[in-house]
Amino acid sequence: MTNFIKNIANLIKVKTIVTMDVITVFTVLALRGAISPDNVMIIVTSVIAFYFGTQHEKNNGGE
Repeated sequence: MTNFIKNIANLIKVKTIVTMDVITVFTVLALRGAISPDNVMIIVTSVIAFYFGTQHEKNNGGE
């Protein structure tokens, strides 16, 4: 149960909130036709790669 609470607390971190917001905004813009889906794919992939890359480095001690 404590692992579950820790995981929920980690979701509240600013980096996670910003990542989810960026994905949401660009997805909504693509659905409305304001930007092309190709641009959304590039931007969202970059944000996700950065997010998971920093998480991976943090878990490995930043080496």
